[in-house]
Amino acid sequence: MITLFRGAFQPPGSGGMGPRMWGWEYHGGLFSIILIGLFWIAVVVAILFLIRWLMVSTRHKNCKARETDSALEILRIRYAKGEINKEEFEEKKKDLGL
Repeated sequence: MITLFRGAFQPPGSGGMGPRMWGWEYHGGLFSIILIGLFWIAVVVAILFLIRWLMVSTRHKNCKARETDSALEILRIRYAKGEINKEEFEEKKKDLGL
């Protein structure tokens, strides 16, 4: 049982738990650490762009819906005031795509 934990209490570089055990010096060294860091930076940037894109596209849909509703509302008000007749109302409504 003592031999199982023996390596955990030895100082680094003496054959116990140290950087060499994880292969930092033998599998790319500093270059691999930089690549991993760049990968995670790219992941975070991609997530931020995705969130921004979702916010902009949702806002655009809401604005477009409001514009259509407000255009139809203005058209109805003008028709109710008598500024336009029924034919003009139907023509403008068709022009709006409603």
